[in-house]
Amino acid sequence: MSLFNILNIAGSAMTAQSEKINIIATNLANAESIIYKNGKYYPYIAKKVIFKACNSNKTGIGGVKVSEIINDKNPMQMIYDPINPLSNTNGYVLKSNVNPIAETIDHISASRAYQANIEVLKTAKYIILKTLSIGE
Repeated sequence: MSLFNILNIAGSAMTAQSEKINIIATNLANAESIIYKNGKYYPYIAKKVIFKACNSNKTGIGGVKVSEIINDKNPMQMIYDPINPLSNTNGYVLKSNVNPIAETIDHISASRAYQANIEVLKTAKYIILKTLSIGE
């Protein structure tokens, strides 16, 4: 494995983590959103990012990429709010399944992974520069 493969692997991980952070931001921004579709109101459904390892060479070592973005399967929240115009006949309103605490924890985890890959890039750059200066 050359040092340039390290740059590609860390770069792919940073791209994947960046997309995950964008999805988390979308979930948090739309946590209270209501979508009007087909004559009915629906709460926003949280999205989740699925990663997939990608083997870029014969060694089986490669980076990571976003495989797909799926809807979160956690159930929607039922909140008792009889004065809400969107409540049903029993007074309950269907709310989004976005969990702000879980989203915040996922955001911290993705940010730490992104920072770790930056450190990998810095280390690889340092090694490349030291290798080039051996002959001087």
